[in-house]
This record gives sequence, C-alpha cells and structure tokens, in this order.
Amino acid sequence: MPELPEVETSRRGIEPYLVGQTILHIEIRNGRLRWPVSEALYALSDKPILSVQRRAKYLLLELPEGWIIIHLGMSGSVRILPDAPAAGKHDHVDLVLSNGTVLRYTDPRRFGAWLWARSLENHPVLAHLGPEPLSEDFTGAYLHASGARKKIAVKPWLMDNKLVVGVGNIYASESLFAAGIHPDRAAQSLSVAECERLAQEIKTVLQRSIAQGGTTLKDFLQSDGKPGYFAQELQVYGREGEPCRVCGTAISATKHGQRRTFYCRHCQH
Repeated sequence: MPELPEVETSRRGIEPYLVGQTILHIEIRNGRLRWPVSEALYALSDKPILSVQRRAKYLLLELPEGWIIIHLGMSGSVRILPDAPAAGKHDHVDLVLSNGTVLRYTDPRRFGAWLWARSLENHPVLAHLGPEPLSEDFTGAYLHASGARKKIAVKPWLMDNKLVVGVGNIYASESLFAAGIHPDRAAQSLSVAECERLAQEIKTVLQRSIAQGGTTLKDFLQSDGKPGYFAQELQVYGREGEPCRVCGTAISATKHGQRRTFYCRHCQH
C-alpha cells in the first residue's frame, strides 16, 4: 500500500504539471472504487487547479469551488502522460488538462478513491486524523503524552492514524529499528528519551524515503512511471532470516493483527 512517502512523491511529481492548468474534463471509466466516484466529478469541466496538497495519504487538488480528494488505496498510482494513450483495464480515471497532458489514475485492486468536497473542514475521511509526522506538532513529548496509559504494542500504535498519519507498516518497522525499540514493547513503557529518539527517527526515515521516491515492493510507481528506490535501503522490512546490517543477527518477523513486523532481536530492546 502506498504510504506517506509514496503519496508525497506522487504529489511532488504531479504538482508542476497541474497547478495553473485547467481541467478540460474528467474521463471516468470505472467509478466503482473503494467508495463510488463522487457524482460531481462526472460533470466537472473548465476548472483551474489552484494547488496540489497532501493530508496524510490523501492527495488534494484545490479548485475554486472545492477539492478533489484522491486516495491511492492498496495498489493505486497517478501518472503524468503527454497525451491520452489507449487505456488499460486498470486505468480508471483520466484528468484531461489544458496543457495537453493527462493525469491518469491506475488501480488494479480498486481500493482507492476519487471524491469531491466543497470544503475540507470536517470532511469524514480527514476529520479524525492525527498530526503530520514531518510537522512541528509531532514531537517526542507528544508521543510520550499520548502513550502514557497505552498498553498496546508500540508497532500497531504508531500505525494508528489518530495518533500520527502516514506511518504505515514499512515505515513503522524501519523507524523502530532505527530507534532501537522492540516492536512488542507497550507504548506506555517508552521513556521520554525513547520517544524523542523515535519521533526523530520517524522523521528521518520518511524524509530519506521521500528523497528516494518512496518504496516500490510491487505496484507503486512514481508519476513518471519509475519505481521508488527506498526498497534498496530497507534495514529490516521484508528481510526475515537475512543478517542484520548492523550486528549480523538474523532478522526476525512477527505479526501484530494481520500485519507482518520485522525487527532485530539484538539491536531492538
């Protein structure tokens, strides 16, 4: 599933081609996504794009009268194309622009979304989200206060979007490794110093991944069609049985809920 670095990479990739351009029309080939494509989008035409923003894992296209909200789901991607080549069976939405380019949305599993909102304030998909991990609001003090009475294991705790957005399975495992914290630890057991270190490592890991264009394990592609290269830098995720790059101990794996967690039993305590 595309996580925050992949969505931010997509935002940065499409922004120069969209801002200041006019949407001529939207071609929707299959509106049956995670939620039905908003009816308002079918008739949208001749509208300028004012900005391209991101909140959590949602892409936000600002128009004068409202916002297009895009979620990439499990397998979605957006690409900038110089024209409108023949669409494949998984190419569900085309945003046709006045500069002759097309923003094409591809989603084999159809777990993504294209929604319309007059306002982002109190929108159902955005209303209960926690702070952005790369913002000044996300600190060790915030983590420590939030986890003070939480018995939940720290790994799934970090993946709760009400705590912090965008720290999905890959980046939770990688950040805990970088911080030296065992994923089974209860959130309430973390010291102030550990929370400070964890908050900083989350920021560092996410920034490094964004710089590498995100992580491609299967489906994700950048807006230019290239994969994300952070997969080459993964320290623990997907490396069960392989030697830890720091100490040589075989990487272990466990499950939290239905999600796989990877860690080094020697480096993480």
